[in-house]
Amino acid sequence: MARRLLTLLAALLLALSFGQPSAQAASFGNPVKAQKGADPWIVHHDGDYYLVSTSWTDVITVRKSPTLGGLATAPSVQVWQGDAASRCCNIWAPELHYLNGRWYLYYVAGQNVADYNPTQRSHVLESAGSDPMGPYSYKGQLNSSWMLDPTVATINGQLYLFGSTHNGTQNIVAARMSNPYTVSSSFSTVSTPTYDWERQGGTVNEGPEILQRGGRTFLVYSASGCWTPDYKLGRLALTGSNPASASSWTKKSTPVFQRSDGNGVYGPGHNGFFTSPDGTESWIVYHANDSASEGCDNGRTARAQKFTWNADGSPNLGTPVRLGAAQSGPSGEPAAVSTTYTLTNRNSAKCLEVAGSSSADGANVQQYACNGGAHQRWRLEDLGDDTHRLVNVATGKVLDTENCSSADGADLRQWPWLDNTCQRFRFVATDSGHVRIVNQATGKVADVADCGTADGADVRQWSWLNNACQQWRLNVA
Repeated sequence: MARRLLTLLAALLLALSFGQPSAQAASFGNPVKAQKGADPWIVHHDGDYYLVSTSWTDVITVRKSPTLGGLATAPSVQVWQGDAASRCCNIWAPELHYLNGRWYLYYVAGQNVADYNPTQRSHVLESAGSDPMGPYSYKGQLNSSWMLDPTVATINGQLYLFGSTHNGTQNIVAARMSNPYTVSSSFSTVSTPTYDWERQGGTVNEGPEILQRGGRTFLVYSASGCWTPDYKLGRLALTGSNPASASSWTKKSTPVFQRSDGNGVYGPGHNGFFTSPDGTESWIVYHANDSASEGCDNGRTARAQKFTWNADGSPNLGTPVRLGAAQSGPSGEPAAVSTTYTLTNRNSAKCLEVAGSSSADGANVQQYACNGGAHQRWRLEDLGDDTHRLVNVATGKVLDTENCSSADGADLRQWPWLDNTCQRFRFVATDSGHVRIVNQATGKVADVADCGTADGADVRQWSWLNNACQQWRLNVA
């Protein structure tokens, strides 16, 4: 009798399991960021991926998406702008790290001068709370001389800073830290370019990234000139007790990730690592070019792929996959999500829409109770210069400032795309997941007239007043 009951129970559980559909990660194809995709960094936090990369300007933007593939169409939200002449511009290699309950954003920036490269220094920002989107405040410069590609890692309970400096050759250096923004020791060189494959077009070791698993610590770095198709990844293994000493690291004599002519991938490098949402998979994000003739500029795109581990506990990064090749998304993420967004006003909780779903040029843009209509959904298309065009799904027309007026109160409407700055907008993070929508031509923001809460209240441009009527939430629709 007992055996029969157990058999029935097993059958019931099996039936129930068949009745519950399992979450299947959506497939995606690289790139995960086609605009300004160099030096990419991805973290997964609280159900979302966050991606940052080199901007070459005075701003840092972050993309957010519940799926890895969704990062390709997610809006780039500005979370920081250079705040001093000595560190205003040419921002490179940002990374997000969660330490002691706050986010720290490490990056490189320099002056706005013709020969800016010698002015590049490493810096760090600190978040006000636990949101990767900020707001952030400046915490300090990390060293007094030229240093690129700062990253941090806790090894044996001690926080370390790693970076790349130049002393005839470009080397990897390390120092101890007393907290996420304070270096507490001198820098020591831990790796120099010694092999021929590290010296193609330039004698370079840069872009250090720490990878830890099963009690082992590895440092993966970029080697050779980034302006060559032979930019690639090398690896150190921590075999001693002091991560700030070269004698504690053992370098692998061959590269671990490099160009694949067969897959049309050139110069893969400056990577980061992240794990799948369920923690079962290891992933690498990196930049690469589509041809051997492309260089070290904004043409590089951000790409991601899963990697495995060798029997000896070392990472097996594999071969760069072909651009556009279908890959299964990371394990544990939701199915595919929409590539369109609603824009919800913080004050009224109502949605930005084209009035009456009109297709006419000049149709008014207003707020209205959110109803899921196509006239309330927008494609937020990154234009590659930290701005976006907002394309209405129902009409295919874009958000536009009437007559390119710079006046407070100028109407926002829809219009065919003319590729002018009056139709380009930046998303600038405020707090609590909201943004202000800033017109590139005027510097003014999308504002609900007189802070109205009624359906049909007009949306116009106005000077920034830092009130809830001028703030919006971007929601996947």
